[in-house]
Amino acid sequence: MPGAGDADGLTVGQVATRLGVTVRALHHWDEIGLARPSLRTAAGYRLYTAGDLERLHRIVIYREIGLGLDRIGALLDDPAADVPAALRAQRAQVTERIERLQQLGTGLDRMIDAHERGLLVTAEQQAAIFGPDWDPDWPAQARRRYGDTTQWRQYAERAATRSPEEWQAVAEAMGELERALGDAMDAGVAPGSPEAERLVERHREVFASYFPLTRQMQVCLGRMYETDPGFATHYDGVRAGLATWFRRIIDADARAHGIDPDTAAWE
Repeated sequence: MPGAGDADGLTVGQVATRLGVTVRALHHWDEIGLARPSLRTAAGYRLYTAGDLERLHRIVIYREIGLGLDRIGALLDDPAADVPAALRAQRAQVTERIERLQQLGTGLDRMIDAHERGLLVTAEQQAAIFGPDWDPDWPAQARRRYGDTTQWRQYAERAATRSPEEWQAVAEAMGELERALGDAMDAGVAPGSPEAERLVERHREVFASYFPLTRQMQVCLGRMYETDPGFATHYDGVRAGLATWFRRIIDADARAHGIDPDTAAWE
């Protein structure tokens, strides 16, 4: 607060420096009648008194705690204004804002972790969700291989907000799909048939839990399911020969939509 020794006759620039505000702000407060300098020089320049500076100090304090200029003017000029009540109300708003910012900070931390780690569940939770054959190092391997891709960013954004229970639902949906694929193969469902096409579409829908999957990208996945030892072992563990059959129904669906599986590329 200004002391008793403050002299009258401070210029706009001097006041701006003393209070840490801009000259433009002081001019604006003058124009709207919030804080007008009490003195003028013979040449018409604004000069602030010690009393003006006292008012300006209060304005700066009220602004820093988030009060609007209209509310500040009312508190300063209305003798009946209940300043403590106004400050308590502002304190409640600040507390709410702090809580929202803390939640935002937590969300940002999870987003960063998801981009860097892929899965935000413990190794024990991963085993419980995805089964005993799950390798907790797979997300890290995927990060090293695909971390610079659009699909990894999409996957991380989904993973950042997903709970263990939600991951469990994803795993169950994928497990149900794989069993349906095995049953369809056993039943002799032919590639290109309506039932096979429904299964291919269902695969894209379930896989969208990780990131959006186009038909061209699905063809690339189908190739990987058949040729990658890990994926081939997994699908053939559901049903012998399932990896190849799955690739065939994906290719047939792609052809039905004007896509040549031999030239399909990741998008």
